[in-house]
Amino acid sequence: LTTKQLQRQAKRCTKDEGLEKSKLKKAIQQGNMEGARIYAANAIRKKNESLNLLRLSSRIDAVASRVQTAVTMRNVTMSMASVVRGMDRAMESMNLEKISMVMDKFESQFEDLDVQTQYMENTMGNQSALTTPQTEVDTLMHQVADEHGLELNQALKETPDTLLNQPNKETEIKEQDELSERLRALRG
Repeated sequence: LTTKQLQRQAKRCTKDEGLEKSKLKKAIQQGNMEGARIYAANAIRKKNESLNLLRLSSRIDAVASRVQTAVTMRNVTMSMASVVRGMDRAMESMNLEKISMVMDKFESQFEDLDVQTQYMENTMGNQSALTTPQTEVDTLMHQVADEHGLELNQALKETPDTLLNQPNKETEIKEQDELSERLRALRG
């Protein structure tokens, strides 16, 4: 199953949850409490199914990102091996121009490897849905709630004021943007 398929199924479950809630409302209005319990249980089951599908989708995305990083690392490793072979040939002839060109290429590829390694570490450390810091999740939830004029403070332990006062958040975002730009430049 692909991520998109899982997301479509999650949307379908959310839609089914809404239908079950409307059936629940009708059952309550008609005084059918047994039917209402069944519809409530179905709505909760559909909601949980939707959330589980979204979690699975997120996990698959994280794995795909890690696989892509591994493929990139393998390509850089092969490229470095060819550079080393070129260095060997250049050393045999001791042609200074050739050695200089090979060394420049090696240094460039070493920098590329460093950027990709940092990107991979950040991806594995920060981008996985399973390891997303709770404070970032809470901040986003507060931001969306504020944009739509919703109350959320009772549901969460932290308030937006304490979340906004976290030091070095802008620095981390700026560093991440710089790494992403360098990686894009390497790929492009």
